[in-house]
Order: sequence, then C-alpha cells, then structure tokens
Amino acid sequence: MKTNARFIKSITKTAAENDTVMPWARGSRRAAFIAKRNADKTPRRKSA
Repeated sequence: MKTNARFIKSITKTAAENDTVMPWARGSRRAAFIAKRNADKTPRRKSA
C-alpha cells in the first residue's frame, strides 16, 4: 500500500497547484457568462 499512498499524495499535490479559472467560478466572469446566456433567450418569431 506504500505505492498507493504516494500516488494519492502526488494527485492531491497536483490538484492543489491547479489554478485554472473555471467559467462557473464566482465573480465578474461568472456574471458576464450568465448575462450572455440569458441574452440568448430572446424569443424568435416563427416563419410562416
């Protein structure tokens, strides 16, 4: 089980170093994303 513990430690260390910003994160980017998504919901007219 020694190898498994080392593997788990390396995974948790790598995950802690990850600083990628996700679009659903809180803040101004999230607000802009939601505003853009809601703007696309405008009703469209049906063609005869």
